Amino acid sequence: MRPFDRVACHDFPCMDVDHERCCVPGVDVAPKRVALVMVSESAPLRPEDGFYASPGALFARTTLAAFSDAGAKVTSITELLERGIYLTTAVKCAKTAYAIQTTTVNTCAGLLAQELALFPNVKALLLMGDVAIRAVNAMARSAREPRVIPAGSTYKLRGPEYSWRGARVFPSYLQAGPSFYIEKSKRRMIAEDIAAALALIG
Repeated sequence: MRPFDRVACHDFPCMDVDHERCCVPGVDVAPKRVALVMVSESAPLRPEDGFYASPGALFARTTLAAFSDAGAKVTSITELLERGIYLTTAVKCAKTAYAIQTTTVNTCAGLLAQELALFPNVKALLLMGDVAIRAVNAMARSAREPRVIPAGSTYKLRGPEYSWRGARVFPSYLQAGPSFYIEKSKRRMIAEDIAAALALIG
């Protein structure tokens, strides 16, 4: 099954993203084997930087480095998939400015909800950055459910246990992109959050 075949935006209403850079993962994945979903911010501006584009792609490199920091012995995105770990973004188009508007996050949350529904056995969600956290809260709000993650700074939110529809939810920091190499303290916390999620799925 390819998520690209099941999830699509048809009218592209958002004004602060590049619709030409819309990307739902086209990788072939076994839905029932997915135990952990890592949700990052938005699609890359350059398609060749995406998680599944190539072994040397920027998002792939920084994500594999994050898993390595967490003690996971993986050398490719394919190995992550084989372990039941799926990578995606909260916003499916590339952003055109530093911040992403709330209306865009809320709109794309509907697509993320469709995507997550493809995986019935998810035990853990890693929310990498504020946009991913906002998107999952928007999903819950749209379904008239309580917000998943309370308001507040990420460093204050890490630690307590959160859950959504039976899955443990870990709020963390963005691991996809060049900032991962710059912010050393956040890199350490990202590793801790990934390690906790990996321990949960076994």
